[in-house]
Amino acid sequence: MAADAGMDAVQRRLMFEDECILVDENDNVVGHDTKYNCHLMEKIESENLLHRAFSVFLFNSKHELLLQQRSATKVTFPLVWTNTCCSHPLYRESELIKENFLGVRNAAQRKLLDELGIPTEDVPVDQFTPLGRILYKAPSDGKWGEHELDYLLFIVRDVKVNPNPDEVADIKYVNPAQLKELLTKADAGEDGLKLSPWFRLIVDNFLFKWWDHVEKGNYHQVADMKTIHKLT
Repeated sequence: MAADAGMDAVQRRLMFEDECILVDENDNVVGHDTKYNCHLMEKIESENLLHRAFSVFLFNSKHELLLQQRSATKVTFPLVWTNTCCSHPLYRESELIKENFLGVRNAAQRKLLDELGIPTEDVPVDQFTPLGRILYKAPSDGKWGEHELDYLLFIVRDVKVNPNPDEVADIKYVNPAQLKELLTKADAGEDGLKLSPWFRLIVDNFLFKWWDHVEKGNYHQVADMKTIHKLT
């Protein structure tokens, strides 16, 4: 605990009070543990802790993708740019529901309100479309990292946004060309721009292909929730 004395009070509370859902590599629930333990690289490596997560990709009616820059006080990956919202279903009844992936959808709706101030009525749970699942591992720094089985949720809605500064430093909507420009800048290290590792994996493997289907209005057709893609 002494080593974490500099941790932001809000992030400290979330790290120790929130219980992530532990799963095996086939996404079967095997237990639960604190967000703190689930993000310690030492624990991830020694106990092979793998937790369930989700990544929301929210598009407006112009088919622009909402990105966020994580706040400076985030324990993992502070100030990196990423997709609309990335977090975890918690070990609670409403977020463990397997039917139609309702638990993950409930968690996504909760976190869009928590992080971005998006009212729940703007993002009804039945409007989230899970398109796939990925499994990846990524260190943040020497101490922290991610090992997640991540649900990729797409939604097209015009929403009201009021970011929570404890979670989000900045936001922007981008079209595909603007995102490609961001990727080029991140690759070149321009302006200290960094992208989250999970977002980069999703971009490199799926996003632009799926974005074409968003623009055509048929992205539901590319959903594949049977496969768990192991990405490195």
